Amino acid sequence: MNQSIFTIKSNQHLTDSVLKMVMAGDTSAITTPGQFINIKLDGFFLRRPISVCDYDEKTVTILYKVVGKGTHCLSTLPTGMPLDVLTGLGNGYDIEKSGQTPLLIGGGVGVPPMYRLAKDLIKQKKKPIVILGFRTKKEEFYANEFRELGAVVHIATEDGSLGTKGFVTDIIKSLSDYSYFYACGPEAMLKAVSDTTITSGQLSFEERMGCGFGACMGCSCKTKYGTKRICKDGPVLEKEEIIW
Repeated sequence: MNQSIFTIKSNQHLTDSVLKMVMAGDTSAITTPGQFINIKLDGFFLRRPISVCDYDEKTVTILYKVVGKGTHCLSTLPTGMPLDVLTGLGNGYDIEKSGQTPLLIGGGVGVPPMYRLAKDLIKQKKKPIVILGFRTKKEEFYANEFRELGAVVHIATEDGSLGTKGFVTDIIKSLSDYSYFYACGPEAMLKAVSDTTITSGQLSFEERMGCGFGACMGCSCKTKYGTKRICKDGPVLEKEEIIW
C-alpha cells in the first residue's frame, strides 16, 4: 500500500451516471489487475474505494458510477485538483491460471477491472472472451475499448436494447470452449456466474469498507478456509472457497 497525492488530469462522463477519471501520480504500488484505490474526499469521513481500470508508470484510470453523495462529489471535481489516494490495495486477479481462452465477465461497475485484465492477458498471447452486462443500451460503456484491444466482446442487456436480451449467464450458457473465468459485479450476478460456469474461476466482490487495508475488519466474510477481509484478502476470491 502507498499513500500519495494524485492530480486529476480529466474527469468526464461516459454515460449519464458513469464517469472516467484519469489521475497522475505514483502508481508503483499497483501491480496487478483487480486491485483498487481509496480516495479521500473533503467533508467525508471514509475514503471511497474504486476499482482500477488501467494504469501506467505515471497515471491511473478509474471508471465510477454516481450512486451517492461521495461519488457525486467525485464527479464534480475539476482538472488539476490534488487528491489524497491510497494505492495498491487488494490482492487482484491471478492471471497465471487463465488458460488460453478465459471468460472475463463484468456487470455494470464491475466492468472496469476487466479492461486491464484483458490487456494483460492479450499481452501474454491469450484470447479472452469478454461478456459485459448492463440494464439497457444507454448504460453501456467501454465495449469498443475492449474490441480495440483485440478481445471478442459479447453484451447482454436486461431489456434487450443491445446485444443478447437477458443476463451475462445467458451468454455463458451458449459458450463451452473456455478455459477459466474472471468476474466482477454485484453479488447476485457473481453467484449466478459461479453456478453457471463449468470451470474454476475468480470473483471480485463489492463490499462496504471502512479503512480499505485490513485494519478495521469491517468487510470480513466467511469462506471455506475461514474468515477473510474483502479489502485485504480480496476483493478477489476463488470460486471454490466461497460460501454463498
